[in-house]
Amino acid sequence: MITSNPIVQLQNVSKRFGKTQALDSVSVNIVPGRIIGLLGANGCGKSTLLRHMIGLYLPNAGQCITFGVEAKSLTPADLGRIGYVHQEGELLEWMKVKQLIRYVSAYHPGWNAEVEKEYLDDFELPLNQRVGSLSPGQRQKLAILLAIGFDPELLILDEPASGLDPIARSKFLDMLLGIIQNDNRTIIISSHILSDVEKVIDHVIIMDKGQILTDEPFDSLRERFARITLTSLSGPLPSTLPFERVVDCERSDSAVALTVRDYAPGDVTEIAAQMNCSAEIRPLPLEDIYRIVLEQDAELASRDLGRDRS
Repeated sequence: MITSNPIVQLQNVSKRFGKTQALDSVSVNIVPGRIIGLLGANGCGKSTLLRHMIGLYLPNAGQCITFGVEAKSLTPADLGRIGYVHQEGELLEWMKVKQLIRYVSAYHPGWNAEVEKEYLDDFELPLNQRVGSLSPGQRQKLAILLAIGFDPELLILDEPASGLDPIARSKFLDMLLGIIQNDNRTIIISSHILSDVEKVIDHVIIMDKGQILTDEPFDSLRERFARITLTSLSGPLPSTLPFERVVDCERSDSAVALTVRDYAPGDVTEIAAQMNCSAEIRPLPLEDIYRIVLEQDAELASRDLGRDRS
């Protein structure tokens, strides 16, 4: 059963690198049994946030608690519950692939030989090739296997699919869906390939400039936005449309396509009937929602700056 007790808690965490504010008073709770999409542009603080969770970085202010202890105090046993893949990960290049797998598995008594075999069959890693001679995509495949082979409770994936081809990415996403069948397992995946992330996540965290803009279930986020196409059933559409929370609009005399915020489908249908229009309502893809969230935050920041100057 999924519990509500967080396995990771960041409380007002701030981190600076010289003059750069990488994290700015970030607070977030990660609960078990979720696949969380951590989204944001390069340099927004995603990797810094993830590295605080495992104690690689220590905050300048605030506190990070992982598995009930400060991340800086995680024991080898605690770290053995965490799988971590990041794009710049270093592997032992002089070993052959099969040697490195055996080397890493020796540190994990619970290594899952069945997962290893299934993964090797699906991703066709060259077992007798030296790690240093692998292509970037092959190295990424190997790093993922080493992170999932011991069935970690917390799996942190920082741009894990960036080096994979589309077929390998599809297999990887299917594998994640299989892994999360264990209710107590949690996956955090940071990726710029939003069309892939959208297929597997159930929770979204969007970051920008070291701050969290959105932290909510994916379903509730999707319910906030919709793409509506209205087509007139008689004559041209009025110049002014009865929608208040419009994000963008494209129109002709007899049809209009609107992106709207916070409208229930029933309300849209009622408005369309009053306008003597047919209505098609579609959810927005994650990529569009992400763009809107960033644009809205930039607009709010601009308004705040204007008030400060007045």
